Parts: sequence; structure tokens; C-alpha cells
Amino acid sequence: MFREMLRAKVHRVTVTDANLDYEGSLTLDRALMDAAEIVPFEKVEIYNVTRGSRFSTYVIEGERGSGVCCVNGAAAHLAAAGDRIIVASYSSVPEESLASHKPVIVLVDARNRARDGLTSASRGPRGSRTGTSGDSRDRDGSAETRRRARPAGSPGAAGGTAGHPGVG
Repeated sequence: MFREMLRAKVHRVTVTDANLDYEGSLTLDRALMDAAEIVPFEKVEIYNVTRGSRFSTYVIEGERGSGVCCVNGAAAHLAAAGDRIIVASYSSVPEESLASHKPVIVLVDARNRARDGLTSASRGPRGSRTGTSGDSRDRDGSAETRRRARPAGSPGAAGGTAGHPGVG
């Protein structure tokens, strides 16, 4: 049996623009996409903290380090510049991996840059791995950071497999 679990989220990113005339999607800073391990055209759920609206869309790549978070197309009716949103991606996790499942949580600063920060997903007694996402740097020289842990059998874990992570 599989359960749909949170795989990754970018928490409380600020919408920088809403473009009603675009065909659709969410344009997101490539640095945030990398930090959350979100790939272009991946389906995401958007939770607008400011307005209470929710919608599904897909992500397209924005300029790295720009801080861009632009809601495009019809969804632009559900968000405006200055709104705080959560960008969430989900995956199916096998029942036997639930105990070790830990999502990638990306916290952002006021400029929509990934920042280091502990979350409940990054702490835990199960020997979770936490740390930074490497040494990719924004234009201002600050390191992008994230906290993450992987269940056994997922990419990056000991004995990992190829393909999309089975983490939520």
C-alpha cells in the first residue's frame, strides 16, 4: 500500500507578480526549485496563506537568484503580489517507508532566498540526515540551504534507486 505524503515544500514564499495573460503555471526562482528538488513542469499544490485560496498548477523555471514567484494564468485571480504562499509537492510512499519518511522543507527570507532553519521535518530520533544542499550560491554570495532526510530506497539514501524520490 502507498500513501500520498508531502515530498517537498517552499514555505511562505512571497508572490512577486501575478500575470493573468500568461497560459498558466507558477514561475519560481531556480534556486528555490533546486533547494526543494522541484523540477520544471512538476505538479504542485499552492496554498495561499494570505487569502486562504488553494489551487494546483505546475512549476516553470525562473531566473536563479531573482527571488521570482509569479502566479500565471487563471490562478492569478487567486493570488497577488505580496501574498504569502506555500508551494507543496507530494509523492506516493510505500507503507514500509513511512517511519523514515522526511520531506524537504525550504524556508525563505524576506527576499525569497532559501535560508537555513530547523523544522519538525528536519529533526527527529530516527537518525535523519540534515544539512545543506551543497554550495550553490545566490548572487549575493549567500549559500542556499535546506534541511532534509531520505527514507531508505530513495535517491541519495544508502542503497537508493534512480528516478523521482519516494519521499513526501
